[in-house]
Parts: sequence; C-alpha cells; structure tokens
Amino acid sequence: MRDKIESLLKEINNLTANSKEELETLRIHYLSKKGEISSLMNDFRDIAADQKREVGQKLNELKEQAQDKFNALKVKLEGQDVSVETIDLTRTADTYQVGTRHPISIVRKKICDIFARLGFSIAEGPEIEDDWHVFSSLNFAPDHPARDMQDTFFISHGADILLRTHTSSVQTRVMEQTQPPIRIICPGRVYRNEAISYRAHCFFHQVEALYIDRNVSFADLKQTLIFFAKEMFGSDTKIRLRPSFFPFTEPSAEMDISCNLCGGKGCPFCKHTGWVEILGCGMVDPNVLKNCGIDSQIYSGYALGMGIERITNLKYQVKDLRLFSENDLRFLRQFESAT
Repeated sequence: MRDKIESLLKEINNLTANSKEELETLRIHYLSKKGEISSLMNDFRDIAADQKREVGQKLNELKEQAQDKFNALKVKLEGQDVSVETIDLTRTADTYQVGTRHPISIVRKKICDIFARLGFSIAEGPEIEDDWHVFSSLNFAPDHPARDMQDTFFISHGADILLRTHTSSVQTRVMEQTQPPIRIICPGRVYRNEAISYRAHCFFHQVEALYIDRNVSFADLKQTLIFFAKEMFGSDTKIRLRPSFFPFTEPSAEMDISCNLCGGKGCPFCKHTGWVEILGCGMVDPNVLKNCGIDSQIYSGYALGMGIERITNLKYQVKDLRLFSENDLRFLRQFESAT
C-alpha cells in the first residue's frame, strides 16, 4: 500500500489542467467519495495494526497535498479567465496620466494665500452683472469708452445687463452690504470684447483687493504692494509706482516690478527698461464710497487689481495667452512640479 500511495502522490504532483471542466474531472477522480484517495482510505481497514500509524500519516499527507495541488490549479485558471464582459473595449491602450492643477489655478491660489496672510478674505460675485455695479457705482462717466458695445459684452443693452469687465463689481456689492472695516480680495473670471491673439483674449482672470477702514493711507497701500511683490517674485524684487488714472481711485498708480529675468539690468522681455508692469492701484475715490453708502469723511481705503494671466506670464514666461484656454496637454504637463 505504501508503493501505491507514493505512486499516486507523484501522479497528483504532475497534474495539469487547461480548463475548469478538466480540473473538475480530475478532482472527482482523485478527491470525490468514489475517488482514488477515498478508495485507499477504505483499504486502510485491512492494514496490520503495527503499520496503521505509519500508513495513516502517509494517507493524510497524500490527501493534504492533493487538496493543495487542486487549489493551486484553481487559482491559476481563475487568473487566466477574463471574460469579454470585464474588458472595456473603449479604454485607451495608453496608461492614464495623473492630472495636475492648471497654471492659472496655481497662481491664483498663490496670490490668495499671500493676501490671506495680511488678513484679507475672499469675496465672490456674479459674472452676469448690471451697469450700476460694473460702471456707475465705480464713478465711470456715462460716455466712458468701456460702456461701448465694442468694449463690453452686453446681454441686454436696454436693460443694461452685461458680462462683468472686472471683479470690481464684487467690491461694490460688498461695500453696499457691509460697513467698514472691509478687507477682501475678489478673484474671478471677467470678459471684454477684444480680438483674440497671443497677448489678448475675450475672457481672462483677475484678482482685486480692497481695504477700507479709518485712517487708511497710500503708505498702507505701498507696504502691501512691496510685501506682495517680494512674496510672489522673490525677496530681491523691487517695485516702482507711476501716476495713472482710473475712474474709481484717486490718486491712482500703476505698479512695475524689477524684471525677474534680468534682475533689472534690461532684456528683450522688459524691453530693456528693467521694469515690467503688473497691476493698477490707488486710493478709493470718495464718490465710490458715497455711492456704496460709506461715509468718506470717516473712512478711506485703497484698491488694487491685477490680471492672473499677467502674473502667470511673468512667473513662468508663457508668451501666448491662448495656451491657457486651449487645454493642450503638452503645455499643461509642464506645470506638474509647480502644484
């Protein structure tokens, strides 16, 4: 009987199966109640008493190894059995690419984080606006060019409903509903009726900041601008303020930073001036405060605004604005390490 057990063990160890049906046939042949191993168990009754312990151990080992062999064959066959229903025939053969933040989102978050450290909170408003919040409350004259059809997308000209041209409309809404102190930034998308080119688009993104309180001065504005420039572009960055005009601020200024490519020495990017313009700013005009229900005799404030695409261009040297909205993966994947 020992020889029969050894022979059967070798036979089982050499078994192979190419299908579940074939495996089931082998299982019935060896492990069922009428199989080879069960037959040996029945013959075990006739073994002499002094041999029962040794033969019984070998029979148990045979049964265990046989069960392990069939389990291994079953696992192997299940791994090979991929039904048609589980295959997605529309799936691309390429591996899935891990996504990343859009460069505009990266820079917007960076700007918001800088102003958050100065105590500014985020305010948002509708993109479809009315004339009052976009123009009239901000001291735009009735004949201002921005009100023309060729500069602004009017949805209903008679009702003065339009797509906002700047996020200053959010500031006016906050000033109407909140008494100072006010310290907010207003990020968002804006729209202007411009021809699309490498340097202009019909929609883009802005971040504007507003601070209104007692005794706010131009010196407060200047310190905020210096802090922002150094945090965004590096500690060696210098700023320059030039007089300008905006309907909603007085006095008004435009801010330049020392070119971050040449360090202010002069290069083609800064047109050999050493300076690059990044934003407009100024003290909030008293008429704007009055229009929004704030006493200009008690409160003063400053406002500033910048295009996020402009800051992104300076930070990453992107030369074509159209790249930001074309969803070209070759372009977007360049910013994976910037998130």
